[in-house]
Amino acid sequence: MDYNLDDNNEFIKVWSRTSKSTISYESGKIYLENYQCCYSSLHSEPQILYELPKRSKLEKVEDVLLCESPLDKGLNKPSDHKPCLLALTANNCLYRLSAETGQQLQKVYLSPRFKFRYLGWDVPQETFYIKSIQYKGTNLALQASPDQDTLMYLAVFHVFPLEFVAVMEIKKTVFGATVTDVVISQGVLAVSHSTKSVKLYSFEHIINKYMTQTLVLGAQCPSDRSKTVGEAPMGIPINVHIKDCPPVLFEVLSFDNAMQIGGHPWHFIYTPPHKKHQGTHHICSLRDSTLAANGIQDMRCSSLESDWIYFHPDDSGRIIHCGPSTINVLKILSELEGGLPSKVVEDFALTACRDNAVSEISVTSSGRRVKRRFQQLDDDPEQETFRMVEFEDELDLLAVVVTRSAETEEGKAHVRLHDNKTGLLLKVVPLEEPWDETYKHELFFDKDTLIHIKQMKNNTFCCHVYKLKAKARETLQKKHCT
Repeated sequence: MDYNLDDNNEFIKVWSRTSKSTISYESGKIYLENYQCCYSSLHSEPQILYELPKRSKLEKVEDVLLCESPLDKGLNKPSDHKPCLLALTANNCLYRLSAETGQQLQKVYLSPRFKFRYLGWDVPQETFYIKSIQYKGTNLALQASPDQDTLMYLAVFHVFPLEFVAVMEIKKTVFGATVTDVVISQGVLAVSHSTKSVKLYSFEHIINKYMTQTLVLGAQCPSDRSKTVGEAPMGIPINVHIKDCPPVLFEVLSFDNAMQIGGHPWHFIYTPPHKKHQGTHHICSLRDSTLAANGIQDMRCSSLESDWIYFHPDDSGRIIHCGPSTINVLKILSELEGGLPSKVVEDFALTACRDNAVSEISVTSSGRRVKRRFQQLDDDPEQETFRMVEFEDELDLLAVVVTRSAETEEGKAHVRLHDNKTGLLLKVVPLEEPWDETYKHELFFDKDTLIHIKQMKNNTFCCHVYKLKAKARETLQKKHCT
């Protein structure tokens, strides 16, 4: 349909489903029953695409990535062009499944020796990594780990077509006894330490220096020609042996081992590890770590949930900083002439509707007047509170979830749709179902579709789908008559 947010159109709930297992959404598809059941949300009402036979516990899907179809590559096999799910299962297998039918396109056996658990993108739609469980020194972990010096294992692959790159060990004798976690992002190996330090290394340098053999999926292993790479019983052997610590590209001390990189020019966001800086976010130049002017962002929230900050996913280089009652969209003015640092300025701000004159006196059901003992929190459920922000790239809109509840009823939520460039409010979408903040919620905004996935009591999950539709003629006639 022609996307129109005027008063003649409204979002209407068209579909709901509950499940005893996690419900997931990705690019127009709703997955239930551990990815064995898939619905397409592209129609006026979700329609089932496929339902696969139930998997055994050994084949339970642990993690999934969606690979979109490449438009700029000529590939040998027709199946390599199709969108697919990369599914990691409990028995250490990586499956490539058709996103349209669930059909198995490829299977890779990873290892009989160590347990892989997590999938993540290095470069989205180009390179991904698989991370093992951590071996932290417990008796059970030490028995399971082939090497007590090893914290974890990483496997790296290219997609379109699926090609193996490397399997490597992350050893404490190499990266330090305090290492606690490792991820790969944009060609950088990021290593976190219990000392609050985050160190960045070039993944390309590691591959070039420490790779001992090149391995091809489905081919004979050069070191043991009786075995096939990516098949049982061998799986994929380690082919990158890091013997000494690579050069550190960048290092920062961060309160929660978190650091984000983005912006134009490159900047990073972190919280210094000292107690006095808790609750603040520092925005610094990646070139020389200089703090930007107005680079310390502090919402001074008095709330149960902390504020959150991140680089805008629209690649504008802007920053979104969200708190219970305010959302600041910030932009970075590049380094000024004369060696002056860059500057952080407000692009626009969104504010919740607040009753600032909340009385300190409340009246009980018996009529007794009682004075409040405690100061009201910024995310008090009786006040309008921002809960999450989603970006719709094709429509260039921000979807903001706002909640509020009265003492006599369950929490209610609505979604505010704002212009991404200016912050102008374009539409408000009430959600019919209650919003209980004690459970997890997810919201997805995809063109004419809003999808709300929530956890409920007894560890059940529910998915609600809203579609943008023209208002019924009777509704429009009533409106014009009033």
